[in-house]
Amino acid sequence: MNLYRSRAHHLIDRLSDEELEQLWAVLETAYYDLYMLKAIEEAQRAHKPGDTLTREEAMQLLPILQPSPRTL
Repeated sequence: MNLYRSRAHHLIDRLSDEELEQLWAVLETAYYDLYMLKAIEEAQRAHKPGDTLTREEAMQLLPILQPSPRTL
């Protein structure tokens, strides 16, 4: 894993400020998608009847759970 971390840092250091700002938006979205995917997978493993939300309920909660965007 340290190899990937090192390579990522090397690539980030080579980006301009504008490129870094664009990358941040993509990276932040991917991070939250991965976070949600892990939560969904864990919920599927530990699922009990009545523990899940409908799609509509989940969509209502998502803006509350997702922090506001930060700037660099």
